[in-house]
Amino acid sequence: MQIINKHQRLFNCPANRVGGLIDLLASPQNCLWPAYIWPNMKLDRELSIGARGGHGPVRYFVENYSRGKFISFRFTSPRGFRGLHKFEVITTSNNSCQLQHLLELNPKGLARITWPLIYRPLHDALIEDALATAQLNLQFNPEIKQWSWWVRCLRWIFSAGKAKPQTIQSMFYNP
Repeated sequence: MQIINKHQRLFNCPANRVGGLIDLLASPQNCLWPAYIWPNMKLDRELSIGARGGHGPVRYFVENYSRGKFISFRFTSPRGFRGLHKFEVITTSNNSCQLQHLLELNPKGLARITWPLIYRPLHDALIEDALATAQLNLQFNPEIKQWSWWVRCLRWIFSAGKAKPQTIQSMFYNP
């Protein structure tokens, strides 16, 4: 079973502005990963091929990296996660580009169950929040996707009831 999971946003600005966000991943200056509301992406060294780390229970290493253009991470856990995820900037014209996140996964064993029930809903919400974070940090109106009731429930369960269900809106706006 091959899984392809793609998320993307169009930016009306030069590709190098968007690509700069990739270069700041896992750094104190991060402007892409939504660490304010999700487990932070951490690596054992600066962003470079071979750097190891992850976020929450998901572990990976940097398999390929081209500054300002793309980065791909190869999964090492959870058990049964065989594949990669990557961010890539795709130029669409002189003054616009797409930021795309692509996950390619061939789950084995228990991962064939945990991916659709647990990891996919959390992954989809996290990546949508990352793309909204990119929009916000590049001074565009963020396209905010509401978390599903299942994502809110999973976050509450995994925090042993300590996490309050909240959305990305609460991080930026005070109604």
